[in-house]
Amino acid sequence: MLNTIGEAAGSVWQYLDKNGSASVTKITNETGLNKSDVQRGIGWLLKEDKLLIEVVGRTETISLK
Repeated sequence: MLNTIGEAAGSVWQYLDKNGSASVTKITNETGLNKSDVQRGIGWLLKEDKLLIEVVGRTETISLK
């Protein structure tokens, strides 16, 4: 499971590095990862202090620091 989460974190980081900020839904749809893995990957990257989360209206936007 730890490898799966680490790989998801890598995919999320690469997506954000290439495409800029995005919502969890957009990341999920465009990476092909399931929503749980995206959320776990985001948690991993947050723990490493690599992400910013902004709330715009009702949408959370994730971006790299």
